[in-house]
Amino acid sequence: MAHTRTFDRYLSILGVGREPPTLDNLRRLVRAQIIRVPFENISKLFLKKTADASYIPSLEDHLDGIERFNFGGTCYANNPHFAALLRHLGYEVDLCGADMSNPDVHLVSFVHLEGREYLVDVGYAAPFYQPLARDTDTKLEIAFGRHRYVLHPQDDLKRSRMEHIRDGELIHGYLAKPEPREIDHFDEIIRDSYSDQSTFMNVVVIERFFADRSIRIHNLTLTESNRTGATTTRLDDKEELARAIVTSCGFPSEMVREAIADVALEGNIYS
Repeated sequence: MAHTRTFDRYLSILGVGREPPTLDNLRRLVRAQIIRVPFENISKLFLKKTADASYIPSLEDHLDGIERFNFGGTCYANNPHFAALLRHLGYEVDLCGADMSNPDVHLVSFVHLEGREYLVDVGYAAPFYQPLARDTDTKLEIAFGRHRYVLHPQDDLKRSRMEHIRDGELIHGYLAKPEPREIDHFDEIIRDSYSDQSTFMNVVVIERFFADRSIRIHNLTLTESNRTGATTTRLDDKEELARAIVTSCGFPSEMVREAIADVALEGNIYS
């Protein structure tokens, strides 16, 4: 169990104060998290290569990565640690599994607040700058660059479907389920995400959000987006990829180069 001083450090990194659980304060926390903590697998690749890891970094190590190296993580780190912060601040949070191509390969949070339910997902490389109400009868759509994200009303089993659409084509998504889960429910899935055959060991993927724009690096493609458009640049090789990561994200050069040295760049996070 993390100590209060650890959560105070987390809040300091996010640049927000300790406030009571309200919707406005939750919005501030989610926005600060999305902007400060990127979605990325460089730290995951580095941890596998240097420590033969197959686990989520502790909250303290996660915060070290953010504060010292500008790292973040994938859904397996970003969402559970943010959920722990919200619980510490007094929010009622359920950590839940979401199905993609396989069951429970994604994690999200359902936050119960002021008589409503919100989807909080800070680990999907998506511009979810605020909690998303999941108890409505209408679709919620978020447009950003070439991408649209559509949260559908709950189905009869109280599940929430998220669709990721690019240039009008459905390319990804998930089905979030309401059953609360402890983090150890995902232990095998997390271990598998470090296997040599897993997507995250064969791809470089980073999404860093700013106040009104983002930088996405997916293998040898760099895309800069805002709410109305996007530009894409093709990177020539791993050296140019490493320079783009360091310049765009502020990750340490030596760690980036070591992390990506043996990556085939053949994975696709949308498959």
